[in-house]
Amino acid sequence: MAMQSHGDSDDVMSEINVTPLVDVMLVLLVVFIVTAPLLTNAIHVNLPKTDETAPPEIKEAVNVSVDNQGKVFIDKREITLESVEPELKSLKANDPDLSLHLHADQGVNYGIVAKVMASIERAGISKLAVLTNVQ
Repeated sequence: MAMQSHGDSDDVMSEINVTPLVDVMLVLLVVFIVTAPLLTNAIHVNLPKTDETAPPEIKEAVNVSVDNQGKVFIDKREITLESVEPELKSLKANDPDLSLHLHADQGVNYGIVAKVMASIERAGISKLAVLTNVQ
């Protein structure tokens, strides 16, 4: 018998058989499901009992504000531009870990804000946050 060639049998099959891939993925899923609870290395210990302690006191930051007319405020108290540095130095003397929030109106002259920031730096305050609105 001679071998007969059918015209369609010589074509390359271009379809992917996904059944073995699904089988492998299911096996991996089962392996992960079984081993996941075993991966927690929790060591059970009996912790000692103590009295409750108060949480550390959270210090409020001092607000320095510059309005649209160039007036400077420290915690809603109006001060002159020249007295910003001495006021901040006295606050820093009372609280060495002092932090500031600087609020400046968008219509204020940049030079005034720069002078306030320079006064803050000369007062020795390193914790400064410049607050803005997020759009």
